[in-house]
Amino acid sequence: QVQLVESGGGLVQPGGSLRLSCAASGTIYSIEAVGWYRQTPGKQRELVASISSGGRSFYADSVKGRFTISRDNAKNTVYLQMNSLKPEDTAVYYCNLDFHGRTGRQNYWGQGTQVTVSS
Repeated sequence: QVQLVESGGGLVQPGGSLRLSCAASGTIYSIEAVGWYRQTPGKQRELVASISSGGRSFYADSVKGRFTISRDNAKNTVYLQMNSLKPEDTAVYYCNLDFHGRTGRQNYWGQGTQVTVSS
């Protein structure tokens, strides 16, 4: 069984920063990609940033230049550094893991962490 545990969300003022963490545990043979998504009520979950096994990163236009995705392979942890936060960044942020495990290629979601940007 694989688990993803997210942390780092909270309340921050506009212009502030937060760092989200996503720690994976369990039987993971290799990782294809890890992504951070976000969702607000009544809207579809959207991809914010992702990083592939080869280290290639992707960012949504709305966060380019402000957010940075990184990973620590030794800790099986992926981070999302969020700077210059705006009220429109308020959402529940989810980590997604695309990996190879005991039963082949799998896709897991974390439980989500709330980020609120407000003065």
